[in-house]
Amino acid sequence: MLSWRVVSLGLLLVVAGTAAGVWVAQDRAPTTPPLAGQLPPGHPSLAEPPPGPSVPAPPAGSGAGSQGLTWTAPSGWTVETPISPMRRAQYRIAGPGGPAEGVVFYFGPGQGGDARTNVARWAGQFQRPDGTPVGDRLKTRELRVGDVPVTVVEVTGTYVGGMGGAPAGPPAPDQMLFGAIAEGPDARWFFRAMGPRATLEKERQAFERMIRSIKRAG
Repeated sequence: MLSWRVVSLGLLLVVAGTAAGVWVAQDRAPTTPPLAGQLPPGHPSLAEPPPGPSVPAPPAGSGAGSQGLTWTAPSGWTVETPISPMRRAQYRIAGPGGPAEGVVFYFGPGQGGDARTNVARWAGQFQRPDGTPVGDRLKTRELRVGDVPVTVVEVTGTYVGGMGGAPAGPPAPDQMLFGAIAEGPDARWFFRAMGPRATLEKERQAFERMIRSIKRAG
């Protein structure tokens, strides 16, 4: 009678374990199987894109001292701590359309591409409302600030593209970009203000004054 009770108890435990979805194996802690459509514990999320190739920081000492550029930022722009070594300056621009961002990029000698390539890349991140290329909404001009050649860019439209291979987010209509590519002593410097058009329209002269203030540090 005792052995029959032991067997019966064992069968009940197996049935109960099966119903609860919990299996007990020797030398293993109880685990719960993943539900349908769920990934196993510890599996990387499929929603997160794989990291892209890392961009090397500019060589130590490049773009500094006599190899650098200086400029005067607009007084109404808030200075922020750059989020990467490729950003030599970063600003928050407040305005009626919402915040915009100002950045000065420096990638080092031989890096960053030429002016024409970058103009095309910036323009390619914008579209007209109907999805066609920006066309005449891209404006460029050449000027010389002291002895520094500068290409100035202006683009308006719907922002659709990511930077540096980053995935594009949802389209953002009525955006604007002011850009300038300055020929530094050892590499090009990229000045960019981007954000809501209602904010940046009021910063047009401020950006122009900043570009006109560029000079070689040496």
